[in-house]
Amino acid sequence: MTATSATMAYCSSSSLNPSLLFSNPNTLPQIPTLFTLSAIRSPQLRFYPLSSTHRSSVRRLPVVSGTLTVDSPTSYAGDKHGKKLLLEVKDLTAVIAESQQTILNGVNLTVFEGEVHAIMGKNGSGKSTFSKVLVGHPDYEVTGGTMIFKGQDLLEMDAEERSLSGLFMSFQSPVAIPGVSNADFLNMAYNARQRKLGLPELGPIEFFSHVYSKLDLVNMKMDFLNRNVNEGFSGGERKRNEILQLAVLGADLAILDEIDSGLDVDALQDVAKAVNGLLTPNNSVLMITHYQRLLDYIKPAYIHIMENGRIVRTGDISLASELEKGGYKAITTA
Repeated sequence: MTATSATMAYCSSSSLNPSLLFSNPNTLPQIPTLFTLSAIRSPQLRFYPLSSTHRSSVRRLPVVSGTLTVDSPTSYAGDKHGKKLLLEVKDLTAVIAESQQTILNGVNLTVFEGEVHAIMGKNGSGKSTFSKVLVGHPDYEVTGGTMIFKGQDLLEMDAEERSLSGLFMSFQSPVAIPGVSNADFLNMAYNARQRKLGLPELGPIEFFSHVYSKLDLVNMKMDFLNRNVNEGFSGGERKRNEILQLAVLGADLAILDEIDSGLDVDALQDVAKAVNGLLTPNNSVLMITHYQRLLDYIKPAYIHIMENGRIVRTGDISLASELEKGGYKAITTA
């Protein structure tokens, strides 16, 4: 039987009490497989897979886009100064599944190994929707375009497969899972990723040695592992927990959706330091943020401005300074 952080995502987008997921499975006949953590297997937990009727359908429609993008090859084998292409998004369009309201209007983006990208934009511009579409959130339906991750078509993969392949997403507001300890949660998620990679799994003792070194990275104490996932956590602790999950799983591309929201200066510095400590020449980060202050700690190579569901401008870090001085009206289209 399997559980994933899909349960957390489902709770965050509904009025469901998270504790009911484990105390009374009949209250939720189908839990969508979502993102952040890979599959978790435990004899104490039950997972209900996403039905085919809830998976996003894909309609190939012609899209005309005026989006600016960083040039890139079209396959994972391509390289840029010796770096492999991790993610390539072309002319991506998407709607809200229930209402069919268009949210994304032709997004283009490329991310190579070792790069940090930031997406900025006003509320409602499509930033968070784009990140959720990348990881397969069932609330959105892709209507056109392509998403290629490490040479694989994301549109052909369910959310759990995307997670296991190395795509990670943090939550803006991580929900709690009562009755499930951080240690068990992380251990089972780690082993699911190991199975996907064909690598040895770790038992509780071996895993403790592995995760112990990660605690210093996010400035958390050892007793944190015995606490239930996000239960009674402060905002800063929840964000640290997200980065700890990233550290344990070792994702290839981390999508960090407003990790700076609700954090004081000290917590922001801790989270940013942890993210910087996880960066290698082989992995990348895509940050969603409103604020310059995050970019002072995690410095992106590229900044993308989103407006009306598309990226309308791409530049380097100086674009953030331009935004700080003149606001979005100075750098986006009318």
